[in-house]
Amino acid sequence: MTKQLIDGIVGTRPNMMKMAPLARALALDDTFTLRLIHTGQHYDDAMSSVFLRQLGLPEPAVNFQVGSGTQAVQTGKIMAAYEDYVRSTCQPRGLVVVGDVTSTMASALTAVKLGIPIAHVEAGLRSFDRTMPEEINRLVTDAISDLLLVSDPDGLLNLAREGQASEKIHFVGNVMIDTLWHSMPTIEQIDITQRYGVIPHQYAYVTLHRPTNVDDRVILARLLALFETCSQVMPVVVALHPRTRQRMLDFALPAPSSPDMHIIDPLGYHDNIALVRSARVVLSDSGGIQEEASVLQVPCLTLRETTERPCTVELGTSELVGNTPERITAAWDRVMRGAWKTATAIPLWDGHSAERIVRCLRQAWE
Repeated sequence: MTKQLIDGIVGTRPNMMKMAPLARALALDDTFTLRLIHTGQHYDDAMSSVFLRQLGLPEPAVNFQVGSGTQAVQTGKIMAAYEDYVRSTCQPRGLVVVGDVTSTMASALTAVKLGIPIAHVEAGLRSFDRTMPEEINRLVTDAISDLLLVSDPDGLLNLAREGQASEKIHFVGNVMIDTLWHSMPTIEQIDITQRYGVIPHQYAYVTLHRPTNVDDRVILARLLALFETCSQVMPVVVALHPRTRQRMLDFALPAPSSPDMHIIDPLGYHDNIALVRSARVVLSDSGGIQEEASVLQVPCLTLRETTERPCTVELGTSELVGNTPERITAAWDRVMRGAWKTATAIPLWDGHSAERIVRCLRQAWE
């Protein structure tokens, strides 16, 4: 039997983490062939190529190389590139998009105009903060998708509240956790703490990239100063996102000088998780790290006012602390006292989500 072609879109490193288990599951399936398409939204090696290699994703059939730009510019470039590519090659049986980045929404908009069915992995996530570009991307993608593949119970409630047809909605679990468990044997072999001269469970790990935290000079300077203060209590490792590094240059903010504050370049997937896993506490505005820290039972001070993953707060180890020093310091002190909450299991975050997704695709598109 000839396999049917389906497209899978990646553009950023979170996309790659979510697509990797789907690529493995589809490779074992006799119904579909995955055509992986890279939009080039993340384009330097540290943010793109290294993730493709580490996660074992197939070589993309094409890279649109859209690069950086405003939301509108990126959206337009991706839409035009994907339409041209489909018209010049062949139209797939369906399109699988993951997460909430610009590449996800833009490719879905193109697909619906071309009559290509869409499956959205991580459907139903909502932060209820429409100032975040990701929230608009989620709403638009869910509105035009044919299959809504939900990662946590809150997503089911959100989609029902929005009036989505129940037959479109499938609770499949979290593919990010598939990647985490699949990668754990490799991660356990990494002596990441020796590399950076820190002791396991006696350091803090920081990642920071969202516009609300890094695009305002006062807020960014305040956070960097707070991290430097924290390093007087315990070493702090900061993986500096390219956006954050650029803002520090734009604002003429010097790198912190504390000997116990280690500023490092962005990490590949395995090294990043190794640092999360061995940390005493994580401070991050990343959606994915909220999930991973919760599964790994590491306290996570989430540097945001809202989250599209409330289950990591309700059941996991995450707590929303915003970007004000008082709230961050109060949460930090509770971690130092050993007074942080313990996570409980989140439904279907079991490492088998991709298998459930492939079954849904077969039922809908075979």
